[in-house]
Amino acid sequence: MASGSDRNPIIIGGLPSQVPDFDPEETKEWLDSLDAAVDERGRERARYLMLRLIERAREKRVAVPEMRSTDYVNTIATKDEPFFPGNEEIERKILNATRWNAAVMVSRAQRPGIGVGGHIATFASSASLYDVGFNHFFRGKDRGDGGDQVFFQGHASPGIYARAFLLDRLTEAQLDGFRQEKSKYPNGLSSYPHPRLMPDFWEFPTVSMGLGPISAIYQARMNRYMEARGIADTSNSHVWAFLGDGEMDEPESLGQLSLAAREGLDNLTFVVNCNLQRLDGPVRGNGKVIQELESYFRGAGWNVIKVIWDRSWDPLLAQDRDGVLVNKLNTTPDGQFQTYATETGAYIREHFFGGDHRLRKMVENMTDEQILHLGRGGHDHRKVYAAYKAAREHKGQPTVILAQTVKGWTLGPNFEGRNATHQMKKLTVEDLKRFRDRLHLPISDKELESGLPPYYHPGRDSEEIQYMHDRRRELDGYVPTRVNRSKPLVLPGDKTYASVKKGSGQQQVATTMAFVRLLKDLMRDKEIGRRFVLIAPDEYRTFGMDSFFPSAKIYNPLGQTYESVDRELLLAYKESPNGQMLHDGISEAGCTASLIAAGSAYATHGEPLIPVYVFYSMFGFQRTGDQFWQMADQLARGFVLGATAGRTTLTGEGLQHADGHSQLLASTNPACVAYDPAFGFEIAHIVQDGLRRMYGENAEDVFYYLTVYNEPIQQPAEPENVDREGILKGLYRYRQGEAGEIPAQILASGVAVPWALQAQRILAEEWNVRADVWSATSWNELRREAVDAEEHNLLHPEEEQRVPYVTRKLQGTEGPVLAVSDWMRSVPDQIARWVPNRYQSLGADGFGFADTRGAARRFFHIDAESIVLGVLTELAAEGKVDRSALKQAIDRYRLLDVAAADPGPAGGDA
Repeated sequence: MASGSDRNPIIIGGLPSQVPDFDPEETKEWLDSLDAAVDERGRERARYLMLRLIERAREKRVAVPEMRSTDYVNTIATKDEPFFPGNEEIERKILNATRWNAAVMVSRAQRPGIGVGGHIATFASSASLYDVGFNHFFRGKDRGDGGDQVFFQGHASPGIYARAFLLDRLTEAQLDGFRQEKSKYPNGLSSYPHPRLMPDFWEFPTVSMGLGPISAIYQARMNRYMEARGIADTSNSHVWAFLGDGEMDEPESLGQLSLAAREGLDNLTFVVNCNLQRLDGPVRGNGKVIQELESYFRGAGWNVIKVIWDRSWDPLLAQDRDGVLVNKLNTTPDGQFQTYATETGAYIREHFFGGDHRLRKMVENMTDEQILHLGRGGHDHRKVYAAYKAAREHKGQPTVILAQTVKGWTLGPNFEGRNATHQMKKLTVEDLKRFRDRLHLPISDKELESGLPPYYHPGRDSEEIQYMHDRRRELDGYVPTRVNRSKPLVLPGDKTYASVKKGSGQQQVATTMAFVRLLKDLMRDKEIGRRFVLIAPDEYRTFGMDSFFPSAKIYNPLGQTYESVDRELLLAYKESPNGQMLHDGISEAGCTASLIAAGSAYATHGEPLIPVYVFYSMFGFQRTGDQFWQMADQLARGFVLGATAGRTTLTGEGLQHADGHSQLLASTNPACVAYDPAFGFEIAHIVQDGLRRMYGENAEDVFYYLTVYNEPIQQPAEPENVDREGILKGLYRYRQGEAGEIPAQILASGVAVPWALQAQRILAEEWNVRADVWSATSWNELRREAVDAEEHNLLHPEEEQRVPYVTRKLQGTEGPVLAVSDWMRSVPDQIARWVPNRYQSLGADGFGFADTRGAARRFFHIDAESIVLGVLTELAAEGKVDRSALKQAIDRYRLLDVAAADPGPAGGDA
């Protein structure tokens, strides 16, 4: 064995091997003591002593390495459990009624002719976890603040509805409307937590698994951010996230744990329901998911509390002087524990306790029935209460509670712990009878045998119901409840937008920079300036937003404890405890979670925030589209900027960065109002209208997506008598053709408008074509309005038929219509059926690549010369020009030779 001096100079097991030993004699005494403990009392006793020493060292603030995981027992010792302040007997009756109604609601939804399904096993396993929270911890909003923010596990929604029914928040008719939102309107209930569908009830959508955990982290951070900036007092708000152990496999579930620890978010508690099952099988059949998760969370800097065994295990663990029982618990895999949950007491006696005489002796005086009911900690109110109380009182770290349960608990042998439990939705009559007996409910066999099983309510004046109401009054109101107390903001007038509308003169400015200039003016506004929340994934400088560093500063609860390397620069990196900018690192998912939390602050805390999230457009809707759907569901508002947009505009970056489709993805989100503006003055009108729609009178639950570019151009001044309605609705004539005799129309969006203007000139000078150029600021909004018109006409044939805006706008124009953009053709093709003229589009279909802008546009045939060819082709099809002109154009402009294209403007990172 190598001596200490021969070891590699590395940290081994957390011990610095190069630290000199200044007192070898004392060291030897300690080592001899350990050797004696091992020799005389055994390894288990020595292990116990070492663990106690580590615990005491931490109490004395001695820096010792963190253990990755602890024994497979409860973190809080029985002697350390606090007094339980509730009436456990009444709470058991409440929970039994809730369990019954949740299961019956789903079972009734499976009745013949309906069959809409539902899930009952998840809530059955987590019912006690929720009940303790409802009775003792979750704060409501009746004090006028935001209360607690509770992220309910989506599949547990039947239990939340069942409890609301007991409290007279929901009716029996509504329970029977579960998953029948339209056919049973207004009594329909959504399948999962969906605020958009039930805006007075649910606050946070969670059923897209993995989004609940990351959203809860950023909600807790947003609470601190709002308090630090003096916008809202969130000091009493606590964020609770109820999650599944299988759900923790999602990257978003664990990906941002370090943020919560880094910022000391002790206002956050994860409760992971460890029923050891995924949807269709064990989570870690051969392993131990609780131990694995403990290691993850401890390593990330979280406080970990394990609630594994109920109180029936306490006497057995108290007898375990040599650690044989703990060792058995430590070494038994989850798959085997799942089997024990489905077997008899005799089986458990033989297979769990039977392998060691010391274990057999522990249970020799217990009956098989008593062994069968050695339960899991997540079903024990006292154990759960102790964990929640410890989590709320813990300071400096977020807490995760890992609670072991049995999936399908109390539902009977056909459900409990079975791999198929998640998909089982209907209880047979025999299942119902066993379930009723298990819950001790006064429901007769006749009621269960005749028709649909009944709901159970103990009566409004019963002690159970009065107890529930009393507890909620004590905790400031009912949960979940969504309340919108925000008031319309006083919005800036036209003067704020004047600078951007003037254009850039001789200076070349990309639309990204035009937006940033406008944002700077808006943030100076005394009424709304402080409400802006700037968000970017580590690329503020790329988007030209480093100019905000000195004034707005970057939010960091610790401030800036170092000297910035660029401190001498005018635009130095500057962190502050009350900073306005969120610099969330290279994490689009984290940034979007911040966006959602900020965008829904108007409802969560009654204080509107105006998030502005700027990202590489390729990594926006494509990477985090699920979160944008979540944003829509959560009724969040704000501005989303797809910067460096377009498939050919971001030169040099190549396939992974070239966005030609985010506008199409945005069109799939009903809450997303998407624009592709070409000029700064268009951006000014769009942003002004967006602020009105989202934060003015009669605010709408939408969010705005603007794609902006990094290609510098001379920004034109706003034309006189500009068509503001057209800008906002999606289409207006920017420049009318003045030369040439053959009419045509060119529709372009974003960065393609300058190409269209160049094509307009070439067509007039070289081909006698008089083309009008239209700016299509929103293909998506044009389509949406047209679809609405068609829907109205379909259902109201007796009324005057509506004409879509795009049709009315182009009605009476002459010549064919050619559409062009830096997007794939599917984007402008959205409006094709409503264009009254002959219609064709050009687009950047296919993967992007690294090259000059000119070469890329020539390759996709969307540059000015290709637009000329496109217009001539459509005119030839109408017989307005000779077809020989097409070959002439191809040869004249060398359209088949990518290298012949003018490289175009270079640069323009922002």
